Amino acid sequence: MALEWRVAAVPLTVLLQHRLPRMTDPAEAALAAAGFEVHLSSDGVEGLSRLIMLRPDVIITGISMPQLDGFGFIEAVRRLDYLRAVPILVMSASKSGELKTRARNIGASGWLPYPIDSQQLIETVMTVAVR
Repeated sequence: MALEWRVAAVPLTVLLQHRLPRMTDPAEAALAAAGFEVHLSSDGVEGLSRLIMLRPDVIITGISMPQLDGFGFIEAVRRLDYLRAVPILVMSASKSGELKTRARNIGASGWLPYPIDSQQLIETVMTVAVR
């Protein structure tokens, strides 16, 4: 099914991070095709440093990353006043209810199962971005 979403004149900005390009490539392609401005990071430490200059509308993060994992990244972002309200989605192949609960408890806004369904990805990002 072709994507029917197209972001308004001013594109929403998304920080997309995961240690494996094979996890981010499909999501990046879908988001870019829908008109989002996508910035990539492969690690939580790198992602935090990018947030100094980038004020994304939505953050999508993996869990397993070197240096700073997704949980540590979420906790760090939630401690920053200017980013506290930015929605954070966790992208993972894990079906663990425990991991989902942990992510929610520390401030994640939602969970994106992998492999990525492009339509679901765009709908979820648009939904959390307008809250």
